Amino acid sequence: MNRMRLDKFLCDMQIGTRSYVKDLIKKGQVSVNDTLIRKPDFQVNTACDLITCMGNTITYQNLYYYMLHKPSGVVTATRDKHVPTVMTLLSDACGKNLAPVGRLDKDTEGLLLITNDGELAHNLLSPNRHVPKTYYVECTGTLSADTVTLLENGVEIGDETPTRPAQVKVLTQLADFYTMELTITEGRFHQIKRMVQAVGGSVTYLKRLSMGTLLLDESLPKGSYRALTEQEIMGLKTR
Repeated sequence: MNRMRLDKFLCDMQIGTRSYVKDLIKKGQVSVNDTLIRKPDFQVNTACDLITCMGNTITYQNLYYYMLHKPSGVVTATRDKHVPTVMTLLSDACGKNLAPVGRLDKDTEGLLLITNDGELAHNLLSPNRHVPKTYYVECTGTLSADTVTLLENGVEIGDETPTRPAQVKVLTQLADFYTMELTITEGRFHQIKRMVQAVGGSVTYLKRLSMGTLLLDESLPKGSYRALTEQEIMGLKTR
């Protein structure tokens, strides 16, 4: 439905509380299609009406998309009684019912998509979609050509089936330490850590770089977020 009360529209767009926007309307600070409206219960069409509040045009938006550069130390959840969650970093973000898409471990950093678009979240997380996710991984242990082949072909990590084939890009390799970019198309519990452990290594640092077509904006400081661009949103939806 595109029709709603004027005061609800302004509240949904986070202009202020219901009492605040009612006061704005009664004081003549809001117009609809260039006509001054003083009734909070005036019905507006969010699809086509031109709504102006205090001189600013307000466009209706009910779906929101944010990129968070998740830092270590916060859990990927909407709420937690004991530790800070990623949602505490978006306390001033517009949009109702925002939630993270997928999970990153408490000590894992990097790209996290936050949205209230349930359909998009479902499509990105669906096991049948095989959405690629790329991680930067620092590991202790040794890395051989055979180890890389194992990771690329799929390894046993204690589940009913081996992991799906992965893409491995080795970045650095020392006697007992290596770094790589690892791309997987699943989202199993602690999957990266378990894959590395299965080939004799141990993950010391993990950072997600991408999810589908969405790439982490490296200019975004840890703990900060920004709205996705239209191009980024379309990229996720048309994959």
